[in-house]
Amino acid sequence: MGTWSREAVAALVDHTLLKPEANEGDVDMLVQDAAELGVYAVCVSPSMVSAAMRARPFRTKVGAVVGFPSGKHVPAVKAHEAALAVAAGADEIDMVIDVGAALAGDIDAVYADILGVRAAIGERTLLKVIVESAALLEFGGSPVLVDACRAAAAAGAEYVKTSTGFHPCGGASVTAVEIMVATVGPTLEVKASGGIRTAADAVAMLDAGARRLGLSGTRAVLDGLG
Repeated sequence: MGTWSREAVAALVDHTLLKPEANEGDVDMLVQDAAELGVYAVCVSPSMVSAAMRARPFRTKVGAVVGFPSGKHVPAVKAHEAALAVAAGADEIDMVIDVGAALAGDIDAVYADILGVRAAIGERTLLKVIVESAALLEFGGSPVLVDACRAAAAAGAEYVKTSTGFHPCGGASVTAVEIMVATVGPTLEVKASGGIRTAADAVAMLDAGARRLGLSGTRAVLDGLG
């Protein structure tokens, strides 16, 4: 499909399992699938990091979500959760901002929240900041999305990420990715996540400038690329 081969897309995928009912056996299967599919990383809940570390093959990165999925955790709790995930072996942290604070115009609070997680995990751990782009665009418009992305950049994140995939407003969109890339590129990268279920969806996000994809239906997406 276009210039994106199956292997090239797989190398940009975070193979994701964040269902509340997930157990260690599910994580074992996730990691086995990740190795077979040739993806970059797996992404799991903080309580599942140890299981992912035990099962992971050589070179597969392990990421963990923090403040998931609402982002309404007390900042100190969010930072501690991130530190515990890193202590368990996580290479990357995907944290959720306080969407309500962003929509209320309190970008200082959003920045402080991100900065707290950045300080808790150290500089060697990659930080992705989930801005819940669909909600920000629906309730606040593109200026709020821009402000949230700028706060992530100022606080030392490496990525801004569209969505948790759990918000009723929806997940990733080409529009959101384009706004985010225009705001923080090339200093930060963009991860598109939430509702990406086909090869066409994935390629659209990559063509818009995303450089990481969060997928739960990874095999179906990659099979669509041949």
